[in-house]
Amino acid sequence: MSTGRAVAAVDLGASGGRVMAGTVGPGELELHEAHRFGNGPVSAIGTLHWDILRLYGDILAGLRAAAGEFELASVGIDSWGVDYGLLDSGGALLGNPVHYRDARTAGVAEGVHTSVSRREMYQVTGTAQLPINTIYQLVAARDTAQLAAARTLLLIPDLVSYWLTGVAGTELTNASTTQLIDPRTGVLMGGVSPTGDSYVMAW
Repeated sequence: MSTGRAVAAVDLGASGGRVMAGTVGPGELELHEAHRFGNGPVSAIGTLHWDILRLYGDILAGLRAAAGEFELASVGIDSWGVDYGLLDSGGALLGNPVHYRDARTAGVAEGVHTSVSRREMYQVTGTAQLPINTIYQLVAARDTAQLAAARTLLLIPDLVSYWLTGVAGTELTNASTTQLIDPRTGVLMGGVSPTGDSYVMAW
């Protein structure tokens, strides 16, 4: 094992991921690749999902490899935005997260904006209105048993962090991709709720 301390970075992308270890010295930063792995969607019964448990297994393998070479001071996790996992009242995951490329959000934004104008929503959130955004995914899922049973919503990096630490939280910059956050206050939108539901995010 190296005698230096390092920080680990988990970098998840739509087609692959990696775990890196970084060491910092006077005037330098050295990066060391601990593990690299693929990432692809899985289709089941007409829905496109992320294989989140396999990804988590690869993350653990990468962190073990990094910890075998360095004394890790901390771990950071980065991924794409908008997609999420739902937890029940006991903190258990309610199914694999749905992939943002799944067809369930087709036409949803148009329906939402018959109740809340695009201008009004942008004034509150400042977020580009893409059909894959979390708010439209939640509207698409509003009649599902899974959403009815959910008590906590965690975006992908927050879900991984929760499994690693047992602490549920929300990282604000990634949460901005949900189109549910008022960046002026850092909290969920108050008056804009196209489904009438109460969305609970770990804060």
